[in-house]
Amino acid sequence: MVDLPKPGVRSREVLVRVRACGVCHTELDEIEGRLPPPQLPIVLGHQVVGIIESIGDGVTERQIGERVGVGWIHSSTGEHDENLAEEFRATGFDVHGGYAEYMTVPAAYCYPIPEIFSDVQAAPLLCAGAIGYRALKLAGLHTPRLGLMGFGGSAHLVLQLARHLNPGGRVAVFARDAGVRAFALSLGADWVGEPSEKPPYPLDAVIDTTPAWKPVVDSLACLAPGGRLIINAIRKEDTDKTALQALNYQHHLWLEREIKSVANITAHDIAEFLELAAAVPLRPEVTTYRLEDANRALVELRSGRVRGAKVLLT
Repeated sequence: MVDLPKPGVRSREVLVRVRACGVCHTELDEIEGRLPPPQLPIVLGHQVVGIIESIGDGVTERQIGERVGVGWIHSSTGEHDENLAEEFRATGFDVHGGYAEYMTVPAAYCYPIPEIFSDVQAAPLLCAGAIGYRALKLAGLHTPRLGLMGFGGSAHLVLQLARHLNPGGRVAVFARDAGVRAFALSLGADWVGEPSEKPPYPLDAVIDTTPAWKPVVDSLACLAPGGRLIINAIRKEDTDKTALQALNYQHHLWLEREIKSVANITAHDIAEFLELAAAVPLRPEVTTYRLEDANRALVELRSGRVRGAKVLLT
């Protein structure tokens, strides 16, 4: 814990007094060197909920006292492919994020939080939920047979969303922990199993949120012809990279199976998802920590002790 100067607000920016900030596996990637920030030190955190305390010159779309959220996208070109643009700047990576009492963000990249959600409920929606929504769009919002490889902060929200959008569809969940599998069943999964197991039906799409490589191979083995694997991760760890040697073209890739990654997120994704999440409404499972206990939350996330999402309270 350190004391930093209260950030000054610039033109077209707002100053946010942080109330809650989600904890994400991407922060482990930053800490452990798979995604090194361009400069250090950096304040982590990109699932931020807070109150606008002041506004800079030229801000008309937001107002003082408004409750807003900030996600991974801190700024970009503002065009449809802003998640892929060279100008993309990430919250808690390129600029200071929400593991703090205050942060600044361009007014165009903060979003009103629906009243139905508390601060704690809203925080994981800003990344885990929104990036999960983008992954589900790439998989197909109405995919008849969907697989979720790994079941943490993002996947437990995607399952609820998939159930809402496609009530007659099937959802299979792969998770190592028996308690997590039971949690998935309680949220409406049709089948649960270990990552290396196969469900009783082929899958039209699988969304992989794990940090490992073997689940990629396991997921491909479960795909129906023409199926798609969506990898929802910024980085993969190298500890089990040799698992890729088991990849067999005929068994895993032939018959027009494909792999697609999710890269970052757009402002439109977040705004659209928050509106949809309120309509469902989604119910995030959340464990809270004091800001002073951020390291404990990260260590528990690293050790696999995950049920839903983790959120820091300032």
